[in-house]
Amino acid sequence: MSQRLGVWTVGAFGGVGTTMVVGARAIAAGLVSDTGVATNQPSFAPLDLVPLGEIVFGGHDVRPSTFGESAYHIAKASHSIDLEVLAAVRPELDRISSNVKVGTALNCGTAISRLVGSESAASKGGLRETAARLRRDLAEFRAEHELDHVVVVNLASTEPDLELERMPKTPAELEALLDAEDTDTVRPSLLYAYAALLEGCAFLNFTPSSAALCGALQELGKERGVPYMGSDGKTGETLVKSALAPMFKYRHLKVLSWQGYNILGDRDGEVLAHQENLASKVRSKDSVLSSILGYELHTHVGIDFVRSLDDRKTAWDFIHFKGFLDHKMSMEFTWHGCDAILAAPLVLDMCRLAELSLRRGESGAMRHLAPYFKSPLSGTEQDLHRQYDALATYLRERGMSVD
Repeated sequence: MSQRLGVWTVGAFGGVGTTMVVGARAIAAGLVSDTGVATNQPSFAPLDLVPLGEIVFGGHDVRPSTFGESAYHIAKASHSIDLEVLAAVRPELDRISSNVKVGTALNCGTAISRLVGSESAASKGGLRETAARLRRDLAEFRAEHELDHVVVVNLASTEPDLELERMPKTPAELEALLDAEDTDTVRPSLLYAYAALLEGCAFLNFTPSSAALCGALQELGKERGVPYMGSDGKTGETLVKSALAPMFKYRHLKVLSWQGYNILGDRDGEVLAHQENLASKVRSKDSVLSSILGYELHTHVGIDFVRSLDDRKTAWDFIHFKGFLDHKMSMEFTWHGCDAILAAPLVLDMCRLAELSLRRGESGAMRHLAPYFKSPLSGTEQDLHRQYDALATYLRERGMSVD
């Protein structure tokens, strides 16, 4: 493999970003297994993906920290990172931390503003000036590490929802917003994506933040010949929904109601406790079922912050359905998971596959990555099985035998 890949994460010192870096280095050192990293299976070998140990990490964050400090906090709070593993990789984590630069919290909403620990991130500044700074950070990262490709992943906290009618629909409208210093419309995720696409970096929006891949940015990506995909990583309850709902469809069982309730801790839960941030998250979780089943049904997702859970989350779902002779029945499931442990390997998978798209000169929405998202772009297919069939087809069409 001659290609050098850089992965630049927005929200680098968060739980997912930190767990991803620790995991990649621990797997490469043989300290843990590669369980969860689908692209590390032998069947993916023909793709000649960048080895996990050779990925160069960097990023932006609005909180001063290091990967080592963040990993230690995770290890003590949720025990998802083993302290002995952390001790073995910590010198490298401290070196990688120097690649993380100050991000921006411009117009990020009250909940996220409270988390900001850097005056540079909190300062207003100009939109053009901020975008130029973000672009400069990416360009310097690429040059310093002699990278062939860079993938930017948005792992930041969910921003307040931005109404569709307020979002720029064309690159020209976006440029006008920047020139007008319209800080009421421009969110941080928009600036990060804008900088990434202009620098020729693939962009992945792993958050529900609606501004990150608005129409203007999708058009900009196409114009620049850059691949992108989003939105909102599918890691837990919605993953189960997208795998289980097709069962009811295939057996012609009528789902009447699907009620879900989630409790989670950590910063994500704290931010989602604010209604303005919660709106986009609930929308992405609620949209899956009707898309798969083909009809409207009673569905609701409740999300509450429980501080003591740290990075753990629990989802309880109740499904009320009708069968033969119109007899009503029900089923329930409970999902207990560790958010970062579920999400980190998905990000590694997508970054490696995004590098493949960059290497092959592909651009626009990476539709084959739909199984990784709750609200995938450029398509309405939500059935997890069909999404994975589409991914396999994408790989086979390129002469790669992956089943």
